[in-house]
Amino acid sequence: MVRNMAVARDLGYLHVPGDTLIELRDLDKYPDDQVVIVSTGSQGEPLSALARIANREHRDIEVGQGDTILLASSLIPGNENAVYRVINGLTRLGAIVVHKGNALVHVSGHAAAGELLYAYNIVKPRGVMPIHGEIRHLIANAKLARATGVPDDNVIVTEDGGVVDLDDGVPRLVGKVDAPYIFVDGTGVGEVTEESLTDRKQLGEEGFISIVTAVNTREASVISGPAIQARGFAEGEESYDKIRAQIVSELEKAMNDGVDDAHRLQQVVRRTIGRWVSRTYRRRPMIVPVVVAV
Repeated sequence: MVRNMAVARDLGYLHVPGDTLIELRDLDKYPDDQVVIVSTGSQGEPLSALARIANREHRDIEVGQGDTILLASSLIPGNENAVYRVINGLTRLGAIVVHKGNALVHVSGHAAAGELLYAYNIVKPRGVMPIHGEIRHLIANAKLARATGVPDDNVIVTEDGGVVDLDDGVPRLVGKVDAPYIFVDGTGVGEVTEESLTDRKQLGEEGFISIVTAVNTREASVISGPAIQARGFAEGEESYDKIRAQIVSELEKAMNDGVDDAHRLQQVVRRTIGRWVSRTYRRRPMIVPVVVAV
């Protein structure tokens, strides 16, 4: 924000009266009712200035009784908890927080058509490629550029992956590369699959149960187990006593019916304990059955 304002002022598009801007380190030299602070953090970003102020972690700024905080923004879906956490923190310190929920103060962070026209007329670009928004926004933005005199051939509309050649100062769309989202997991890049993310979500929300059993398929009998281990599934060890007998019964029934493949027997275990957990606890933990044929 500081850099953009300085550039606009140097180019003559922003006029700031003398003695209006002060250094942050000089904040304590001025009465509180004569100072306005323009800050980042309207979306609750953890390391933003406003979030640090709300947490009393900012080096230079403190908020207290009599201070007013104005959030002239709307919530981006998914940021609600973070924003409300900041609002609660500021309110707890005694500040009055004015936001879209209690006042008509919303100002869009995206330029309207008139503002884009103004920017194009100031900058007078030779080429334009809108890069933010959905395709309908990109096309509308491109029309505005043409309306300000940018040659039609110099206006490029493309989405993620578009290859643009700027040879001789003329932009040309010359191809497209595959540009999907890439997941970064620790030191691995691109190795996390959608299936892995689904498993992690299930583990985090529902927990994990493993069942290990040894069977003798010739005699159609269970010779060890089932040993049940659970993590993140808040039930006592004794709660599994009833289902152990049922698992043994279902395994022996399957083996008497000719099932001697370990994988198919594991599915019997999975279905048996899965139905029991769903019926008894209304939960869907990750279930990992292991059947060892000896």
